[in-house]
Amino acid sequence: MHDVYQFVSGPLAWVAFLLFIGGSLYRIIAMLAEVKEKEPFIFTYMSLKYSLRSILHWITPFATYNWRRNPVLTVVTFVFHICLFACPIFLLAHVTLWDEAWDIRWWTLPDAVADVMTVIVIACCLFFLIRRVTQREVKFVTYPSDYVILGIVAAPFLTGFLAYHQWFTYPVFMILHVLAGEVMLAAIPFTRLSHMLFSPFTRAYMGSEFGVIRKSKDY
Repeated sequence: MHDVYQFVSGPLAWVAFLLFIGGSLYRIIAMLAEVKEKEPFIFTYMSLKYSLRSILHWITPFATYNWRRNPVLTVVTFVFHICLFACPIFLLAHVTLWDEAWDIRWWTLPDAVADVMTVIVIACCLFFLIRRVTQREVKFVTYPSDYVILGIVAAPFLTGFLAYHQWFTYPVFMILHVLAGEVMLAAIPFTRLSHMLFSPFTRAYMGSEFGVIRKSKDY
């Protein structure tokens, strides 16, 4: 069991990071190259002012019409994303690993807070799952891969929660936790999770088009 953990937390972790970084760079460069080739005129009206205006409004709760139109979804979405990013980055156990490997450390969350945030992420994933199954307009645009992606996102948090509380076999769930995190990291550039890479570009494009060309707001 120890050898398996050493493998998944060593060589396999490097593979996951390389896939994430390399895949992300490739997707962004390929997207920019495609835009330049097929629609080069877009770059002529890109505006930093309107790009930032759009991005800031869309990352602010209830600052846009669509956010205000769906208050429950808005709250769940923002809470989900905050916990999704903050919990792994500021978890004491994760920061300790960075400290031991690279002598890099930063502020950490209390374990109790991280525990609550983990439960929130899992609960939000269940909310998104139920929403995809029950709401007709969402179900219509849902593919089987969307359910897989939900599982990929929930798995690191569920296995980490079980490993932390040691409710079952700790070594097994620790290995599953590391594997789940690596799968999620590697999947980001190649699945719909890539929206974390492309969202700023989309908002910059929409904000610039509405601000410069249409003289209106996109929010």
